[in-house]
Amino acid sequence: MTTEQHIDEFKQRRLKLEELRKTTKNPFKYTYDQTHHVADILAKYSSIEGEETSSEIVSIAGRLIAKRGHGKASFANLLDGSGAMQLYFKQDILGEEQMEMVHKLDIGDILGIKGPVFRTHKGELSIRVEEFSLLTKSLNPLPEKFHGLQDKELRYRQRYVDLIANPEVRETFKNRSKIIRLIRNYLDSKNFMEVETPVLQPIYGGAAAKPFITHHNALDMDLYLRIALELHLKRLIVGGFERVYEISRVFRNEGVSYKHNPEYTLLELYQAYVDYHEMMKVAEDIVSTSIKEINGSYKINYQGTDLDFTPPFDRITMHEVIKKYAKIDINKPLKEIIPAAKNLGLEFDDLVITKGQLINLIYDKSVEHHLVRPTFVYDYQLETSPLAKPHRDNPELVERFELIVNGMEIANAFSELNDPIDQRARLEEQVAQREAGDEEANMMDEDFVTSLEYGMPPTGGLGIGIDRVVMLATNSASIRDVILFPHMRTKE
Repeated sequence: MTTEQHIDEFKQRRLKLEELRKTTKNPFKYTYDQTHHVADILAKYSSIEGEETSSEIVSIAGRLIAKRGHGKASFANLLDGSGAMQLYFKQDILGEEQMEMVHKLDIGDILGIKGPVFRTHKGELSIRVEEFSLLTKSLNPLPEKFHGLQDKELRYRQRYVDLIANPEVRETFKNRSKIIRLIRNYLDSKNFMEVETPVLQPIYGGAAAKPFITHHNALDMDLYLRIALELHLKRLIVGGFERVYEISRVFRNEGVSYKHNPEYTLLELYQAYVDYHEMMKVAEDIVSTSIKEINGSYKINYQGTDLDFTPPFDRITMHEVIKKYAKIDINKPLKEIIPAAKNLGLEFDDLVITKGQLINLIYDKSVEHHLVRPTFVYDYQLETSPLAKPHRDNPELVERFELIVNGMEIANAFSELNDPIDQRARLEEQVAQREAGDEEANMMDEDFVTSLEYGMPPTGGLGIGIDRVVMLATNSASIRDVILFPHMRTKE
């Protein structure tokens, strides 16, 4: 449909709207008494045979998505929140005036329908309409060929049209809700308590990321949209809650890609008296159960790649995985790693870069994309993990892991640093890195350090990217496919 055709159709619908108002028929009703949803009817009356008709009169409401026939009988399809169903309008039942109203209905109008259920001679379960009511007049025509709409620009900008047009999209978001509910039920069953922490923060921290900045007028102060949930949740562990979690939006001022959106949904949980080994078990449980719940199996095909989420997942140290795929021994001194890294084509200032930063560059370029099977990569360099506890066997490392699937980070976890003196020193080093130009380095959070000075028990912490789990579980190629309203560049 061209822009001109769209405008013409819009005008025609406005005229119909005015006609309705002149006849005192309100085209925007207040309520409608539904007795059933489409899914209920399809399940309840699946056994109807031949042209048998139900004795029960059902009442449904939804959007008109197709209409056929202009004589004394018409068929149509109605879409509600549970699915689509065929309608049968017949002048002998409705009368001439009502049948004329049927012919004036537009695709997109929202209707209330009453009638018995029957099966047509072609075998399709349908409702024989005895009464109908226009509940909402649709003024904007749906895009031409909106069934199976593929225009991603339109789908993301006008998700409401996408949801009308594509049943599989509605199913994706139902499954997203199911996954979040499953995670909550799992954590609740383990005696975790769900909490809420501030979105607007005077000091941001808990991750290496650039924040969004806003301004509080009454207090005349700049605030940051949180980049993580970590520092406030750990304060709660100090306060005596032993198991806490939050599922919420975090905001990172970074690039957009198939796996990045500036705001996304993060699960973070903290458990006292355990370490990162226990967090591996929790991550494994949550991710594998989510996959099985949606797909009926631990084994799935994601975008053409077979993946098996049967526990236990693979485990490999950062040292082993870089040696395997990049052919570099990161246990060697920095000066011996630099030439090998440059042979990979990496560009960096070898007078400024730390060993941990260089290891991250090597990993990002030459390793992560090889990790297809669900894999825990563990034991990271200390200087790039300022909130993680030093490794009990190697002071150059920290007890940290990331869960990688199909080259994509799904989870990140630590044995949490609870030594306030060490924590202050590490944050001071982060401040020095910020002053040297690293915009993603952490800020000093005096109150967080003060909380640790009161004593935080040994604690394991875990973060899981909910959107990426949903991507895997629903075979969605892009994070935009699992976020209802992804960020888009503003149209001129």
